[in-house]
Amino acid sequence: MKLQEILAVLEEMAPLGYAEDFDNVGLLVGNSNQDISGVLVCHDALENVIDEAVAKNCNLIVCFHPILFAGIKKITGKNYVERAILKAIKNDVAIYAVHTALDNHQKGVNKIFCDALGLINSKVLIPKENYIQKLVTFTIPENVEKLRNALFEAGAGTIGNYEDCSFNSKGIGTYMGNENSNPAIGSRFEFVETEEIKIEVTFEKHLQGKILKALFTNHAYEEVAYEIYKLENKHQNIDLGRIGEFENPLSENEFLRLVQEKLQCGGIRHSVFTGKPIKKVAVLGGSGSFAIKNAINSGADAYLTADLKYHQFYEAENQLLLADIGHFESERYTKNYIVDYLKEKITNFAIILSEENTNPVKYF
Repeated sequence: MKLQEILAVLEEMAPLGYAEDFDNVGLLVGNSNQDISGVLVCHDALENVIDEAVAKNCNLIVCFHPILFAGIKKITGKNYVERAILKAIKNDVAIYAVHTALDNHQKGVNKIFCDALGLINSKVLIPKENYIQKLVTFTIPENVEKLRNALFEAGAGTIGNYEDCSFNSKGIGTYMGNENSNPAIGSRFEFVETEEIKIEVTFEKHLQGKILKALFTNHAYEEVAYEIYKLENKHQNIDLGRIGEFENPLSENEFLRLVQEKLQCGGIRHSVFTGKPIKKVAVLGGSGSFAIKNAINSGADAYLTADLKYHQFYEAENQLLLADIGHFESERYTKNYIVDYLKEKITNFAIILSEENTNPVKYF
């Protein structure tokens, strides 16, 4: 199987356009035309993981965290990043990272987090901003169905849990072609006044290229009239963090014991107990100190995340229980989700879950 075939499946699982601007996701090492013998899925593509991939005849590693994050000018093997990259290149092992592309997906890291705890009715904690765009175009009535369906097929017209959404209105369009024109209706230098349909659809901005290709390929006019707008609407299904609830409330002690058991935490740092039962819980896998206020404003009784600093525990303000469960622990089951997804989409192919523990934090 060619790497580019697997890349298409990974893009479907976690669109790279969902990733945060600071992130480095996608194919980090490798050639999209190379043949793939097997896929190893891991949390971090360290040297020992690359050794594992080679031993298991896997020449593609799909990792959660990108091994290449900041800019790099030399690869001499002086640190763990450079050594891993050198080993991957030497053994012809490709590396692909998903990170915040999967963080922000509605079925990604934070949905997995909620499911592991048994939370129900989970929803977005921080909806993604500046991600929805709108296309407006004009065509003749005979072309409407063909064009609109092509736009839907390319991904336009999805709003929340609804697909094929559009608004269509009738109007009168006018034009006159010059000597270089080849009008679909009328002739050169003829002033044309004809009935047209205005089609309006929204789409996720990473789909703009596909949407425009569908527009130009299926439009009846030689010169396609269209407009694209950036919308301020927040995307309700692309998120950082989620908030869900237990069917029955737990005491704070019961809650932390459950978290420790389900996520196999070596230790949990937490703020002072509030004395209130825990029913609504906000979660954000990885470093999530920036969302403490969002968790409070959402009405959560507890907020689970990682990488909190000393003074940030004060920000709980006795309004919720704030708990740092560990970075790795908060993302623990992400690689399992990736394996399950790939096995469902790519049958009769070696998709292997790494057995290496790459958590750099140890507990005494």
